[in-house]
Amino acid sequence: MAELSVIVYGPNVQDHLTELLDSLAAHPLPDAELIVAAVGDWARETAERHTPDGPGPQVLPLPDGTGDAAARAAGAARARGRWLHFVHAKDGLPAGTPRTVAERVAELPDAVDVLLLDHVRSTWRTSGLPSPDGSLLARAGRADVAPDDCAPLLRLTPLLGTRVLRADFYRAHEQRLTTDDEPYGALAALLLADRVACLPHVAYEDRRLRPASLPPATPQQRYGLVERYESLLDLTRDRRAAHAALYDVMVRDCLRTFARGGMAEEVAREFFRRASLAALRHRPEDYRRPAGLEGVRRSLLEEGAYAKYRAFQAVNRTRRTARSAVRARKRRLGAKLRDHQYRRALGRPVDPDLAVFSAYWNRGVACNPAAIARKLAELAPQVHPVWVVTAENAALLPPGTDHVVPGSRRYWDVLATAKYLVNNVNFPNAVVKRPDAIHVQTHHGTPLKRMGIDQMAYPAAAQGLDFQALLERVDKWDYSVSANSHTTRMWERAYPSHYVSLDHGYPRNDVYYTAGAEDIRAIRDRLGIAPGRRAVLYAPTHRDYEAGWTPRLDLAALADRLGDDTVLLVRGHYFYGGAASPLTNLRRTGRIIDVSSYDPVEELCLAADALVTDYSSIMFDYANLDRPIVIHADDWETYRTTRGVYFDLMAEAPGPVARSQQELTEILTTDAWHDERAAKTRAVFRRRFCEYDDGRAAERVVRRVFLGQDEGSLPPVLPIGERTPAPTPQEATA
Repeated sequence: MAELSVIVYGPNVQDHLTELLDSLAAHPLPDAELIVAAVGDWARETAERHTPDGPGPQVLPLPDGTGDAAARAAGAARARGRWLHFVHAKDGLPAGTPRTVAERVAELPDAVDVLLLDHVRSTWRTSGLPSPDGSLLARAGRADVAPDDCAPLLRLTPLLGTRVLRADFYRAHEQRLTTDDEPYGALAALLLADRVACLPHVAYEDRRLRPASLPPATPQQRYGLVERYESLLDLTRDRRAAHAALYDVMVRDCLRTFARGGMAEEVAREFFRRASLAALRHRPEDYRRPAGLEGVRRSLLEEGAYAKYRAFQAVNRTRRTARSAVRARKRRLGAKLRDHQYRRALGRPVDPDLAVFSAYWNRGVACNPAAIARKLAELAPQVHPVWVVTAENAALLPPGTDHVVPGSRRYWDVLATAKYLVNNVNFPNAVVKRPDAIHVQTHHGTPLKRMGIDQMAYPAAAQGLDFQALLERVDKWDYSVSANSHTTRMWERAYPSHYVSLDHGYPRNDVYYTAGAEDIRAIRDRLGIAPGRRAVLYAPTHRDYEAGWTPRLDLAALADRLGDDTVLLVRGHYFYGGAASPLTNLRRTGRIIDVSSYDPVEELCLAADALVTDYSSIMFDYANLDRPIVIHADDWETYRTTRGVYFDLMAEAPGPVARSQQELTEILTTDAWHDERAAKTRAVFRRRFCEYDDGRAAERVVRRVFLGQDEGSLPPVLPIGERTPAPTPQEATA
């Protein structure tokens, strides 16, 4: 029996089925079967073209006019998998997601009936827009739950494609789930399930067709919205949490549908009447309306006050129009004034002794720009640095740091007149590249994942990125800083333009060769790491297919296994928080330290005896220290296929690779993390990716860019065998 049956169903609407089957053919399904319930001749012919000589999709031809419910049922009758994933022919599956789904359902217990997925949205003019569901799925976590214990999941977008159904569950409730009202089926699946699980990954693409290409909704279809929720609410009797959540969804959906208009007057009046009756009939006993305008809307709906509601809408439209006009006028005047000031500033001569620095979207003094600015103060003190920093981060700047806040008058003045503009991301589109100004792109990592225009094939990564605007920003670069020849080649591929590559090393990595024992002792003391304890830095990267950071390790269990002699430095996008956290006691003992907000990250690396990461570029920087690195890659296949990568990390890792927490624990509790084999693997990795980092990168950049020295006169890169990294924590305390 296959683990998963992917059932593609429906007509080949606007030829979207071709794209869907092309993507599935490019990534064969593991332990899964593909069934195409093709409605009409065009869908059948398209599916048959994708059937190879060997095993391929099963094509189930269905006559023109077969409804979606009947097509799904026909596909399900043919399916042999333990789990069923219904995919409409107009929609899409991001690369590799069937593999991800198959792996997830394989680990689920039989008690789970439904697996919930995240998705992206596409229209005829946009693609890869994130859904509103990601945060709900992330909060629910990966553990299976009873729907009544997680009623907010009823607020998820009602798409059948984001529900993977256990086959036995589907067949037990087939009569209710076989409906042409897809939102009804999606919500009913949740209400009928005993337990559900979540996969907070983007695993479905909901493609919205252009409204003008669709037949207009009939009055009965409008009224059917109310009937849908009334029927579903009957399933929530004696289930207070589910009833309250679904009631809220019904009222919100009815009001939204009414507000969007498009209904004839008599249809709108009847729709409002039916929605009003449903709102009164199913209102929870302890229901409290929300405050503000939304509360007024719901009150008028319950009253059935159609005329009052229309008047209320008119007043709100007038108010919104007036406020919008005032805001738009202020924006236009402000933009016109700023543009005038900027244009005037652009008419002034470039200041040869003015440099503008920014890092991480104006977060503060950090990364490669900070290292360059420090060396600039030493070698060219006549050049005055000004940092671009957001208002909320300005208070965190080192004392005496000259800075400007984005949008201020001086901000535009310095951007217009500075000779040097240095950033580890890009300056805004509005910044003009003056012929006699020099733009330096320092970047902020060595690329494992696809970057720039190489993201075009990965919608979960691109998330609506404007590639034309990106390339226009790239065209402003004069120099691009690189840490190794791999990076140089990838930047030239991902950001094709006319800039000069500075193969000088990353300035932020200089500290890995210049820091001394006293520096390391001071850093560990600030972090509260007692002498003699092993410090392991755990620094996972962000997943584009997840709404937030989903912890992939049971850190409490890991800390227990590693014992009191080891402290975990955990740097994530967010961390377990609150007094109820299972890690609270571990924090108090100093066995886990949350360093998510600690800057600079280079100090964390210097303090750590070893690094555990997944696909973060921190591995390339940390390798300069020649200390142990362990890769935890439990979702490598998913990451590789959804984000795209430049090389196979599993074959070219900087140290031992763990594919599960059990394997990671075994590595860290034996000598495998620092044995001879790990050292040899790390040496190969260092030779490739620490090629230009030798402690003098910032000096080479400053001499080349700010002092105008030619390449031949710069300090040569020291061969890797002749470099001496900073002492290890053990050496620093000896």
